[in-house]
Amino acid sequence: MKVVLIETLYTLLLLSLLMGCSNDEQHKSSGENTSNKQESEPEAATTMPMEEPEVIADNLKVPWSIEKFENTFFVTERPGNIVKINNGEMVRQQVMFDKELSTAAEAGLLGFELAPDFSESKTAYAYYTYKDNTGQFNRIVTLRLENNIWKEESLLLDHIPSGAVHHGGRLEIGPDEKLYATTGDAHQSDNAQDLDSLGGKILRMNLNGSIPEDNPYSHSYVYSYGHRNPQGMTWTPDGTMYASEHGNDANDEINKIEAGKNYGWPVIEGREEREDMVSPLFTSGENNTWAPSGIDNNGNQLYTAALRGTAVLAFDLETGKQKEVITEYGRIRDVLIEENNLFFISNNTDGRGTPQGNDDKLYKILLTP
Repeated sequence: MKVVLIETLYTLLLLSLLMGCSNDEQHKSSGENTSNKQESEPEAATTMPMEEPEVIADNLKVPWSIEKFENTFFVTERPGNIVKINNGEMVRQQVMFDKELSTAAEAGLLGFELAPDFSESKTAYAYYTYKDNTGQFNRIVTLRLENNIWKEESLLLDHIPSGAVHHGGRLEIGPDEKLYATTGDAHQSDNAQDLDSLGGKILRMNLNGSIPEDNPYSHSYVYSYGHRNPQGMTWTPDGTMYASEHGNDANDEINKIEAGKNYGWPVIEGREEREDMVSPLFTSGENNTWAPSGIDNNGNQLYTAALRGTAVLAFDLETGKQKEVITEYGRIRDVLIEENNLFFISNNTDGRGTPQGNDDKLYKILLTP
């Protein structure tokens, strides 16, 4: 009897140890990312999408930027159109550019921002890539809407570097009522550290295209530098600015942006540090990539579109936690948050994704506490 009892206890102990090892291995192989401030990735932010997304519009052609005015959406398409979406009705509006739109990789009609007085002026700001007999460049212009046609009206800034890739392209009006633009290094990494180059920067200008007197560098549009290919900007309610940036294969970044600061590329990237350069708040690390694009916020949460990450990512500024909150819709190019509604566009028709039926699409999902 004693022998049987001892064998039974031994068997139970062995099973317990085996189950503990199995659970530990499962935890270690979860595959979560890490930020530069923590060794392992905690779980998600405090707000989470709680339902399946609603499709607002489909059959978009390589969409890039979302803007919303009252109940109307405007979505730029890289081939050169702006799609107006209202109450389920889509109108693809032509854009008449002064220069020939470039069809290079990642190029075309990119950033788009409605003017604060859009209801009266019918004016918007746009960032696009063009080519002429002097080369290929990016420029920032104003567009005016007349009879469902957008016409280039005035040139604000020209000859922003453009190469085979890395055009940047995001436009946003900040809480200071200045126009900000992200520019890529045009695949020439030295541009990012050159304060005389407009490439690899975040630029800041008055709405008429002039240089603000309080910019960090005299007579310069440069607001921050040392960027590789930033494609998203947002400001939290306290006025703090954040930007998303593509790393070199990996080491993608979410940065807190401050005037005049150097964000390191190509000298440092990811978790690397240097005294006179800024390291990111979050990074995908050396073994993972997000390819982050558009970014917006909901309180202390940053929501970022991820192209190669094929997700919407949430970053909690209070806890340092990060997590995928929307997946299974392919490459995501831009996000927009309004009254706890998260809108996002897929980007599967850009030649690098796998299009699903009627791609690309504009989606809506409710964010709840």
